[in-house]
Amino acid sequence: MGKKRSRESDGQGDISMADPAAEKRDEDSSDDEDMDIVNVDFELFNYDSQIDFHGVKTLLRQLFDTDAQLFDLSGLSDLIVEQNTIGSTCKVDDKANDAYAFLTVLNLQEHRAKPPVAQLIEYLTERAKSSDGGLAGAVPALLASGKQHVGLVLAERLLNMPAEVIPPMWTCLVDEIEAAVEDKEPYEFSHYLVVSRTYREVASSLDQSERRQKKAREEAALQYFHPEDEEMRKHAAASGTYDFTKEGESVADSKRAFQEMGIKPCGLMMLIEADKFQGAVQAIGEYIGSAT
Repeated sequence: MGKKRSRESDGQGDISMADPAAEKRDEDSSDDEDMDIVNVDFELFNYDSQIDFHGVKTLLRQLFDTDAQLFDLSGLSDLIVEQNTIGSTCKVDDKANDAYAFLTVLNLQEHRAKPPVAQLIEYLTERAKSSDGGLAGAVPALLASGKQHVGLVLAERLLNMPAEVIPPMWTCLVDEIEAAVEDKEPYEFSHYLVVSRTYREVASSLDQSERRQKKAREEAALQYFHPEDEEMRKHAAASGTYDFTKEGESVADSKRAFQEMGIKPCGLMMLIEADKFQGAVQAIGEYIGSAT
């Protein structure tokens, strides 16, 4: 993927990607049939308030899972799309289409008086206190101080998006933040707080005792919806997962009644010091590049 448009221009980058499943079938085929390779061009765009509101809102709902109902997603989406020089949407074919992925950063200090951000600050503070990592000792005090500028990083994509589109989005974000700081815009952060999702495999609760269910939860290994999160956590000053507060209200066990295993999504926060952020972004590119 080439570099996204600059802050002053309307250029765009793209990436042509072969369907790896099709390539694998081609390699493994024992007959002489020609296998098709699917090429898809992904392009990065700045936010457009006339186009991107609904696509961003849909991805935010996916990011916050069952807890999305706790927030003013419309207000939050408005804030994101109005920052049209910071962050990216990733689309196929045309700017007018809905985003397949998005990435942005919001200055929590700059926007803390706005209801959508105030809701997020309260929510992240409480979730950090209940997390399983070292967030409780760092995040609540940092968010409550009102003195340090914390960049809240929000990113989400459709589940079938290839990971190769992600490093260019993060690289563009770093470049855009640097340009904004040079222009004296409020993007000089002391820390970045990255919000994401993870999950654990869990056995269906049908026909199981409470003890077996508890043991299954304890033994389940943490999995990542976004493979880059596993690498980014290595650069975090603190990180941890937390349960969604509304998780039991809209997820019926009948959804996995005929599956041996289901999944239990949970939230993930990573607190990264500003001087470590660029290194984390570089590591993401190297990690995804080596894994493909």
